Amino acid sequence: MIAAMAIIFSCSEGNKSAVMDVSNVNVQVKKALSAAEQASLTPDKVIERLKRGNEAFVNDELIVRNSTAIVADAANGQFPEAVILSCLDSRVPVEDVFNRAIGDVFVARVAGNIVNVDILGSMEFACAASGAKLILVLGHGKCGAIMHAIDGTELGNITEMLSKIQPAVAKAKVGFGGETTSANSEFVEHVCHTNVEVMMDEIRKNSPILKDMEDKGQIKIIGGWYDLYTGKVDFFE
Repeated sequence: MIAAMAIIFSCSEGNKSAVMDVSNVNVQVKKALSAAEQASLTPDKVIERLKRGNEAFVNDELIVRNSTAIVADAANGQFPEAVILSCLDSRVPVEDVFNRAIGDVFVARVAGNIVNVDILGSMEFACAASGAKLILVLGHGKCGAIMHAIDGTELGNITEMLSKIQPAVAKAKVGFGGETTSANSEFVEHVCHTNVEVMMDEIRKNSPILKDMEDKGQIKIIGGWYDLYTGKVDFFE
């Protein structure tokens, strides 16, 4: 086990040293989620687990896990609690954001957290075939894909990708009182939020399987917003 300690390491600038306080390190001996544990979860329980995990992330409550043991334990099967659709953005490390370990969540990543047939098929696999209880569409601030969609950028395959964000741009413009360009940070954030809502609607509209599961209470489809400055996720349905 790891005792509380301070780790001192050299900085690249001058002869300064930095001290990292790890007195709040939490050492976990953990196994991958089992079929029985997954079956015992409800969508609401999964939401609460993700909220607690994000709180730990925000508060720097470090966790050291026995990763090699979890890898071996998960090798013969996986029973994740949720599927998270996130943007490609490197500033949003999904598993870390929710303090999840190997085997805890399915993660789909694509610029602008957009929905297409491949993403829908992956979500159906995660929920209908593999038992995940929650779909979370996770957006974030200052999204580059959103900004380029607002600007109407056209470049190779990016053009087709950004076309899937255009419905959110159009919806966000309705009733918006300010400048509707990427130069207006308020409009960019508004489109980012709207895009999450649009993608939630797209999932329900284009996957009868997932819509039926949600109607029966087997899963929930919700949205989330990651704050780049604080690491906090706000959840909304």
